[in-house]
Amino acid sequence: MSASPAASRTRLYGSWGNILRAEHETLAPRSVDGAREIAARLPAHSAIARGNGRSYGDVALNPGRTLVDMLGLDHFIAFDATTGRLRCEAGILLSDILAVLSRPDRDGSGWLLPVMPGTRFITVGGAIANDVHGKNAHGLGSFGCHVVDLELARSDGRRLVCSPEENPDLFAATIGGLGLTGLILTATLQLRRVPGLALEAEDIAFDRLEDFFTLDAESAQAWEYTAAWIDCLAGGEALGRGIYMRARHAPGVGAPPPARAPSRSVPLTPPLSGVNGLSVRAFNALYWRKLGSKRRKSHVGSYEKVFFPLDAIGHWNRLYGPAGFYQFQAVVPPEHAEPVTRELLAEISSARQGSMLVVLKRFGDIVSPGLISFPMPGITLALDFPNLGDATRKLLARLERIVVAAGGRIYPAKDFSMSRESFAKGYPALQDFLRHRDPAMSSAFARRMGIVEEEDAS
Repeated sequence: MSASPAASRTRLYGSWGNILRAEHETLAPRSVDGAREIAARLPAHSAIARGNGRSYGDVALNPGRTLVDMLGLDHFIAFDATTGRLRCEAGILLSDILAVLSRPDRDGSGWLLPVMPGTRFITVGGAIANDVHGKNAHGLGSFGCHVVDLELARSDGRRLVCSPEENPDLFAATIGGLGLTGLILTATLQLRRVPGLALEAEDIAFDRLEDFFTLDAESAQAWEYTAAWIDCLAGGEALGRGIYMRARHAPGVGAPPPARAPSRSVPLTPPLSGVNGLSVRAFNALYWRKLGSKRRKSHVGSYEKVFFPLDAIGHWNRLYGPAGFYQFQAVVPPEHAEPVTRELLAEISSARQGSMLVVLKRFGDIVSPGLISFPMPGITLALDFPNLGDATRKLLARLERIVVAAGGRIYPAKDFSMSRESFAKGYPALQDFLRHRDPAMSSAFARRMGIVEEEDAS
């Protein structure tokens, strides 16, 4: 029986960074058939899909227009315990997949999503549309590298299976395509069998940026998961100091799946930001010294703390107060990685802006299948900036210019300030991608980048 399309209602939605909140006409299908029927009735330049609302920027916002809330498409379809192939609907959360399928056998081994982003509370459709990445990007690439196929509903009424073999061009446009090729209905994912669901992890304090690159080169082969926390306010000889994290699966050691929901939550947004110059300086100084005089700590335990540290606190984004925060993430090519990262950190330190949440890691040579996917070989820096208005926007513009001049690019899923020129330079396959955009799809980001012009809206 075909489900009728959902009735529309008006709801207030915002970005995860709370920079923009606006009313949207909302459609919420409860089935794959309902979503396909919605797609077939959308007028031109009118709608974008929304998952669980974890995008920092405006890629899943559409003020004054339509959002298609995909959380109702949350069913498992099939799982082959021999091959590890999972077919599921696009609105299912990664947290639900882990809770059901990532359970240790008697020998500690088990199935795991091959790529784990910084939060498990995102949908499969969102992970595909933004081609998310994790701490093993240097070895296993991005999420899109492990998508076997997907089903796409287009506004012309077609329901297409897309894969590297079937409709390959549309498949490539949809991976990292920011939801602009249609509504992702279902996906087949290749899960990974690991010898132990627990992780052997090591944290190492380092004094300056060049030490990060030394540790990273030493760790690339033997350690599957690598990343570093950086003290973004440190300058001078201490520029780029931080704590390097590396981890690998502990054979024969099991670990339970993480909880489906955080155990604690920030109940409301405080009137003033709890993240400011004083609190950031105090936290960074203490955190950098957390390993004590030994400056190194090893442990074996659940992957939850390594992959998803921020998921421990629900609605942590509220701590930034009513003004919200920007997140900046960029990648620069390996040949420019150290000098450009140094220049970025020096600019941030000089501006005395930034936060406790700063990550530096490496992308490897595995090429994403997506035409406009963010990951490319090089070093990526990600950090939050409390919204201080014009001062923050000017700093972001300076960082953007440094990145683009070095042949790098900005991550659309976390962007609220990139220029059209920087987007075009950073994504050379953009014109090819535009040939596959669904005429009904639009978003605040798409209009800001000129992918869809304002006057095109119906």
